[in-house]
Amino acid sequence: MNLVTLRNVGVSYDGYEALAGVNLDIAPDDFLGIIGPNGGGKTTLVKAILGTVPHTGEVKLAPELFCGKERLIGYMPQISDFDRAFPISVLEVVLSGLQGRKGFVSRYTKADRAKVLGLLAASGIEDTAHKPIGEVSGGQMQRALLCRAVISDPKLLILDEPANFVDNKFENELYRTLHELNRRMAIVMVSHDIGTITSVVKEIVCVNRRVHRHHSNVITEEQLRNYDCPIQIVSHGHIPHTVLEHHPGDCCRDHE
Repeated sequence: MNLVTLRNVGVSYDGYEALAGVNLDIAPDDFLGIIGPNGGGKTTLVKAILGTVPHTGEVKLAPELFCGKERLIGYMPQISDFDRAFPISVLEVVLSGLQGRKGFVSRYTKADRAKVLGLLAASGIEDTAHKPIGEVSGGQMQRALLCRAVISDPKLLILDEPANFVDNKFENELYRTLHELNRRMAIVMVSHDIGTITSVVKEIVCVNRRVHRHHSNVITEEQLRNYDCPIQIVSHGHIPHTVLEHHPGDCCRDHE
């Protein structure tokens, strides 16, 4: 049984069609890599799954994704979407991942705090626990946001550009961690880094207003063209791909 089922889903912003006719299933053991051009709808697709944007069509979540009123979905947003001026510590950020289970007024227990410290230690940033989030580096903040996403033991983990602002060492550790997590949860990861994620994920989903699922982690430029995904794979250099011109009728805006 699928954890998430999308049928004919569409999302529009001020008359602009960001997603159209999206059909996608997410199974309990999936590890999907979401790729596509800037403004093509990758983050919008994530928000439709999370239910944070109005949409047409059907987004169905399986009963396994609920524990009472709590949704067992962990979400790691782009760091740019997180207000780092907010007066909160790293430890409190990670604890906030338990709000779906605890509510806004419940007190966190010693066991909760111990779990946070354990996650921070495993991520190599235990010394930042009591620092304000505005005083830690971008890479440290990314690690804290990952801890926040998994602290509630979700059945589905959604990550939006999780490798931004992290060094190569932690990026490798991140992907090893995700492989381990995928043994007990489905993972959906948005990334611009095609060259890297194709060695990490199980299957590729191309998003450029419409969605095309490729049932493999190996993808060619010809397949990308067939999927209407204007990205060119580059086999050399630090940046593994470049974004080509938009297709006619698919003029992308900053609504991702």
